[in-house]
Amino acid sequence: MATIQQLIPQQKRLLRKTVSAGLSLISSNGIEVQSHKITERIRALPVFKSSQGVCCYLSMPSGEVSTASIVSAILKSEKRLFVPKMLNKKEGMMDCFEIYGEEDLASLLSGQWGIKEPETSWNGTPRTHALQDDNELLDLILLPAVAYDRSFSRLGHGKGYYDRFIASYSANDRHRPVLVGLSLREQLLGSGAIPMSDHDWRMDMIITPDEVLIRAESDVKERESSSS
Repeated sequence: MATIQQLIPQQKRLLRKTVSAGLSLISSNGIEVQSHKITERIRALPVFKSSQGVCCYLSMPSGEVSTASIVSAILKSEKRLFVPKMLNKKEGMMDCFEIYGEEDLASLLSGQWGIKEPETSWNGTPRTHALQDDNELLDLILLPAVAYDRSFSRLGHGKGYYDRFIASYSANDRHRPVLVGLSLREQLLGSGAIPMSDHDWRMDMIITPDEVLIRAESDVKERESSSS
């Protein structure tokens, strides 16, 4: 008989299929309206205002929160912006590379799934990346997902890129960044809706157009208080 952990991948696949079908029905304008509200909420967070290094995904053309305004706000605030790059698709490995300004950002080419990715160098110089040495470069990671739930579980696309990256970055005694899930209304499910595997990371915060959710077990409330 299969154990609960063995059944989780199948449960996730079914849930991913159901949620994705609903996301495909959201108009591009609907996504932009929700994304604008989410951007406003993020910019108002003390933990964002006090951050120096932020990893933010570059959004797909549809089906998730658009981050165009968020990454622009990060660059204009003179924070250091890092964006994901897939390094080994077979093993599901990624790193996050620094973007050096609006011109750099605009020059990025689309890769897999229509997502823009940086080259490993810029103007002939290797880019700074999050996993190099033992530097603590990231204060926040803004994550995409197929869905989240009110238990702060995250349902990704099933490749494990972010879970492996967070585990790698958090090794070597680095302080783990605050994990912030960006969620359209249609992506936020009820508590316990998403099954969790042993290697899955729970979010510290989930930002929707309507609310900011903070996990009680995280230290974000303490950070928010000390930053305000």
